Amino acid sequence: MNFYEAYRRKVVSVEEALQQIKSHHEVVCALVACEPATLLGNLHTISNRVEDVSVVSALLLGQYEFFMNPDMKGHFLLNSWFYTDGPRAAHDLGTVSYVPLELHRFSNRRMNYRGPNVFMGTVSPMDKHGYFSLSLSTVMEKDFIENADKVILEVNPNMPRTFGDTQVHISEVDYLVETDRPVPEMPAAELTEKDMLIGSYVADLIEDGSTIQIGFGGIPGAVALSLSHKKDLGVHSEMFTDCLLDLHEAGAITNRKKTIWKNKYVAAVALGTRRLYDFLDDNMAVEFHRSSVVNDPAVIRKNHKMVSINSALQVDLTGQCSAESVGGRLFSGTGGHKEFVNGAQDSPGGKSIIAFYSTGRGDSVSRIMPQFEPGTIVTTSRIDVDYIVTEYGVACLRGRSVRERVKELINIAHPHFRDFLNSEAQRNHIW
Repeated sequence: MNFYEAYRRKVVSVEEALQQIKSHHEVVCALVACEPATLLGNLHTISNRVEDVSVVSALLLGQYEFFMNPDMKGHFLLNSWFYTDGPRAAHDLGTVSYVPLELHRFSNRRMNYRGPNVFMGTVSPMDKHGYFSLSLSTVMEKDFIENADKVILEVNPNMPRTFGDTQVHISEVDYLVETDRPVPEMPAAELTEKDMLIGSYVADLIEDGSTIQIGFGGIPGAVALSLSHKKDLGVHSEMFTDCLLDLHEAGAITNRKKTIWKNKYVAAVALGTRRLYDFLDDNMAVEFHRSSVVNDPAVIRKNHKMVSINSALQVDLTGQCSAESVGGRLFSGTGGHKEFVNGAQDSPGGKSIIAFYSTGRGDSVSRIMPQFEPGTIVTTSRIDVDYIVTEYGVACLRGRSVRERVKELINIAHPHFRDFLNSEAQRNHIW
């Protein structure tokens, strides 16, 4: 087979590619830096001929007219399982809905409900054997490529070529759209004094030889900086970010002590700077796999001394953790939070850490609360929480009674709210 001839036959314009989308279709899109920005940016142009099109994705970086414009209601519905700025702002327009699923089960559960008519994503260029690389996201992309009626890929020479479960053959693709846009980047956050305090407390809980999961933002960046003196850390993480690259360059990560995928970085998605993407390009020490594997607690727990480091919006005095909503207002999503919490806890020598600022809104509200507001989503139940960390210290909840948890959590709350939390605990018999 002449792969290059097959490639040329499948190259179409954006307009021709979008002609494949019909009313009542389910359109599934690749994630984050691999979202098909050229196609999504033009999706609204077919609104005059389609209605009730479901667009399934998450962690969208772009704010696209097909869901940001209220006139698109009835034509398109973005079904997202993790909100970012755009979907969060557009939720009240009725053009966005949330899909509450754990990530390692997402593909299976969604396809049990309805199959994908069209898959759209962005890949790196085809190699001489006819393979594209899914590049920076393998969360659920291959699951839907393998089951979609039509597969449309944007081919972008700026995307890094990565290894693992990333290969898609030209024979699996129906249409190609060539683009040359910059790969979306997420610059490292500037670290604050609070970040550094939290980072140092978290680092004290992590032993040499641990395998870690970590995300992006100020707190993960501070954790990474505080871990730079550690030895033989490994990585098994949903997200690969610049802070892991910083630890690699500091010599703290070797992956030599891992019990599965020894000597390999393992992740499902990457987001960061061009420096990170250049590191990932053609790097056989890094493998990207589907979230049905990476995020499965049964797989995560096979890593000895697995440590998950996650954040939260709020924690109540019994240890319930919300990472996705404040009251009934959805902020983000479940993501891999609960999966890594449970997997780490069941790992030999493993532990789960929830790290966040003790206050919000300019120190006007405590994020350690007596009880959650009605409608707040509990992401991780109180029986699944190990360590809570704020800038005021560490609360160990593992094995503690409610009375003991209240004491631990009040000790790491902002001093301005400790009397209030104590009185509310007494008034509501939280003991």
